[in-house]
Amino acid sequence: MNRITALQLQNRNRQRINVFLDGEFAFGLSKIVAAWLEIGQELSPEKISELKAQDAEEVAFQRAVKFVGYRARTSAEVRQNLKQHGVTEDLIDTIVVRLERSGTVDDRGFAQMWVENRSEYRPRGRRLLAYELKRKGISEEVIRETLDESLPDEDELAYQAALIQSRKLKQSDWLEFRRKMYDHLARRGFSYDASDSAVRKVWSERDSSSLLE
Repeated sequence: MNRITALQLQNRNRQRINVFLDGEFAFGLSKIVAAWLEIGQELSPEKISELKAQDAEEVAFQRAVKFVGYRARTSAEVRQNLKQHGVTEDLIDTIVVRLERSGTVDDRGFAQMWVENRSEYRPRGRRLLAYELKRKGISEEVIRETLDESLPDEDELAYQAALIQSRKLKQSDWLEFRRKMYDHLARRGFSYDASDSAVRKVWSERDSSSLLE
């Protein structure tokens, strides 16, 4: 058994406590882990190991919370970040479960937000959206369900994307307009049918508008 002889705030990190056992520095703990400790208390080797394990989890959890705090993240992104900082796989599993239970990490919510944001500001087709979400580590099942539930009509999305791009092609003739527009929509992941319909619709509207001027 070891007796706690001092508990001191760390100078560089006021959220951590230095624990002294039998007159000597032993280890540091997060304040939340050390909250129940007091001077004179005796600790067994097993209890010391338990405290250190709890501290490791708390440090990893706070790192993950900070990482997620910058912007929404997927569980795969959190896992990768923790792995880069040397956190063990078992501990990563524990942290991700805590984050998911609290709603801090929500892959379905992330996927829905991603699709809605892209559809409103940078329209793209189902194929490219699925690819982007897969790169974020979203499961195929969640991707499929999210796209089925949240993705607007692809023909309308292709039209909106073509409408935006057409502003850059005001001086183009039909052949150049069609070629560049098809290339643009293909890069945005739209099918040929959706692209063809959108290109012809936007060109027709532009042509009709020019006749009225």
